[in-house]
Amino acid sequence: MIGFSVQSQIIHLEDILKSVEENHPQLKMHDADIRSMDAAAEGAKSWMPPEVSTGFWMMPYNPSFWKKQDMGTGMGQYMVGMQQMLPNKKRQQAESAYMKSMSSVEKEGRNASLNELRASARTAYANWVIQVKKIGVLEQNEKLLDFMIRNAEIRYKNNMGKLNAYYKAKAALGDLKLMQEMASNEIEVQRIRLSSLMNLPLSKNSIPDTNFQIAPLTGTIDSSLLANARSDIKAIEQQKQNNILQQKLESAKLKPEFGLKYDHMFGFGGLPQQFNLMAMIRIPMASWSSKMNKANIESLKYKNEALDQQRKMMLNDLTGMALEMQQEINARNRQLELYRTSILPALRNNYQSMLMAYEQNTEELYMLYDAWESLNMMQLKFIDEQGALLQLNIQQQRILENR
Repeated sequence: MIGFSVQSQIIHLEDILKSVEENHPQLKMHDADIRSMDAAAEGAKSWMPPEVSTGFWMMPYNPSFWKKQDMGTGMGQYMVGMQQMLPNKKRQQAESAYMKSMSSVEKEGRNASLNELRASARTAYANWVIQVKKIGVLEQNEKLLDFMIRNAEIRYKNNMGKLNAYYKAKAALGDLKLMQEMASNEIEVQRIRLSSLMNLPLSKNSIPDTNFQIAPLTGTIDSSLLANARSDIKAIEQQKQNNILQQKLESAKLKPEFGLKYDHMFGFGGLPQQFNLMAMIRIPMASWSSKMNKANIESLKYKNEALDQQRKMMLNDLTGMALEMQQEINARNRQLELYRTSILPALRNNYQSMLMAYEQNTEELYMLYDAWESLNMMQLKFIDEQGALLQLNIQQQRILENR
């Protein structure tokens, strides 16, 4: 059985969610990837590196011709050259826009991961709360059962009662202790799970806020709500935008690029110094050199068509799931209201009337035990139903990506 000391500290779900967002390694991995992509985008407008060359130019194999001749100058030159391609401005702009947009998909991926981690943390916290509530009910009912057993023992010693339900009550007492042990173990499991999600140790003295509730959904569930909320849907939109920017980049690569080439020659044997200054142009739009770029443009168009269909499929599935959950949530809320207003009060009254009759020696122990057993089972069932409702609300929050 678990016990809480006076030093127990209530830990709220909001604090856990904040720790998850700040410390979980998966989110830090996304952050590093985003910074990596943003850093790479800084070099999008760089030029091609210059090319430098040096060496002999038009040299005769016979070294004797290198020297000045009687009838003229020597032959051969030593050349130093440099060439530089001038980047196409539109290509640079297209490449910069594309590279800067690459991290946008990763940012939405981070938000989707955060949504899943928050749902996991809420699930563990809700399980923790339910087990604490269950232990409270079990301890209360243990006291009632223990009173019944001690009272039956006293009556039997004084020849005032029978043992017809005594051993059933003793077995039930052991069963209660077993359920408390199971609930205590489940609490430790949820502590471990939350510690793992927060990437921080959770104090043994910490307890959950047992008044924890999920705010009811307001508004209508439809595809537009999900499209505006879901990070994975936004990631698809960002990927489509990235593909459009990549298409523009591939189109920009088909535009010509210009360059300059300069060579300086030192002549041998009195040959005068000379130079070359030439303009260069790359012609990527030629049919034999543009096939890859045109194929990429066409491929990206079909990728966007596939992403459109993926988006429709996801919105359709998620909307259906959210609406189904809302229907089940409404039904469970009505059921829990019946527990609160009708079932549990009637069973409590039944137990109280049987207890009074037992104390007045007008009812047997087994009748009181049956009343206690019915109340105990229904109280535990009520807590389980509360837990099921919490989990449904959490899953709906996960689908709607409520923060």
